[in-house]
Amino acid sequence: MNNTHPPTFIHRRDGATTAERYLKRLCERSFLSLWSYAGVYRDQLDAPTAKVGKEVCDLLVVFENHIIVFSDKDCAYPAGDDEELNWRRWFKRAVQKSAEQIWGAERWIKANPQRLFLDPACTQRFPIPLPDPATAVFHRIIVAHGASEQCKALFGGSGSFMMDSTVIGSMHTASPAEGGQLFTIGQIDPAKGYIHVFDDTSLEVIMHTLDTITDFVLYLTKKEQFMTGGQAIFVAGEEELLAYYLQDINADGEHDFLLSPDIDGLAIVEGLWDEFICSPEYQAQQEAKQVSYLWDGLIEQFNTHILHGTQYYTMPPGIEYSERNIRFLAREPRTRRRFLAQSLLDMLETTPPSMKCARVIEPSRPGDPYYVLLILPHPHGMSDEAYREGRLSYLVAYCMITKLLYPQALDIVGIATEASSTLAERRSEDALYLDARNWKEEQQAEAGSLQRDMGLLTNLTKFSGVVRDYPLAPERS
Repeated sequence: MNNTHPPTFIHRRDGATTAERYLKRLCERSFLSLWSYAGVYRDQLDAPTAKVGKEVCDLLVVFENHIIVFSDKDCAYPAGDDEELNWRRWFKRAVQKSAEQIWGAERWIKANPQRLFLDPACTQRFPIPLPDPATAVFHRIIVAHGASEQCKALFGGSGSFMMDSTVIGSMHTASPAEGGQLFTIGQIDPAKGYIHVFDDTSLEVIMHTLDTITDFVLYLTKKEQFMTGGQAIFVAGEEELLAYYLQDINADGEHDFLLSPDIDGLAIVEGLWDEFICSPEYQAQQEAKQVSYLWDGLIEQFNTHILHGTQYYTMPPGIEYSERNIRFLAREPRTRRRFLAQSLLDMLETTPPSMKCARVIEPSRPGDPYYVLLILPHPHGMSDEAYREGRLSYLVAYCMITKLLYPQALDIVGIATEASSTLAERRSEDALYLDARNWKEEQQAEAGSLQRDMGLLTNLTKFSGVVRDYPLAPERS
């Protein structure tokens, strides 16, 4: 594909260790490539003769006002006979040291948001605009490898660390008589910000279950509030906490930790996660969500061209504006993606090759954009360039007319592609964003003229709906 502007290739590192590379793959699957970056550096040299910057964190995710700082530490667990000493030594190396890195990264990002780079030589700046430090929400995550097998050997279960909100600071390495508990995580230092600690077991469970940025950060936020709310909370493992979270819905329709304020404490015991994933509701959900990965694939298709500078057309040029457009698609939670992906799939499967088809999807929640989905055939003999320019003009017209039909619309996202008979190697996608907040009278008049002259959306069928997170499980025969 041609690009009307010089290509800008964004180099992305893979991670220095096997564990870091695995973390990068998990993050790319959940948050997608445009917003996840391994090995971020700062241009602060440790010595006058140093030629490379210093690593800020092992992996950084920036999405809207959320900044997720990962520190990945793989430390062999000691083999001595003194289990208290073994835990104390491992915790200091794997958890405490990582916590210091995360807090340092947070300080640097707040003070120097423009001094982040993707390479040790600090030649390529971090490509995603960082939010204002005053409004940024930091999520601090330690991935601590090496202790799960010993935890499983001593306590059974999955090997996931236990959690106890009453274990604070130095209590993590104290003796049981002083309140310490082996393989138990609480609040490492409340004054410096809550840190989530995932081990080998819990990392994979969390990242595969909450595999969109919106679902993931909502869990982190709710968990932090739950574990720091002043009640004594004991949990047998991260996956047990996740099961407790996923079973409850608050008044806003979000998963949440619902606990009466007059309850002083709660113990979430082992077995809740296994019971949850064996339930018919969960099984039906897993089957229903498969179609939603079509939406992920669409996002990643756009991301690939943005990162490699191979977009067909961008106005204005630069990753900042392209990222803003695709961000609307990526912030959709998994359940909403099921509805969007199914809508697009239905259009592709039912639209005849020679026909065009357009659909406007209304928001299901406050703040959602309006989506315009367009299927347009590629006439035989027409060049790709002429077709793409014509299709983009159609998409602009459809988005403007959508504002005409929905005066309350503020964000309108258009997505266009070919009819389903088009050869796979020739399929292409366009996406554009219309910020309709400052809609002017002349734009209103132009939209009206487009609708009359082109006959677009004159008989609009409204598409909206709320998808059940847990669809009804199929009846057993």
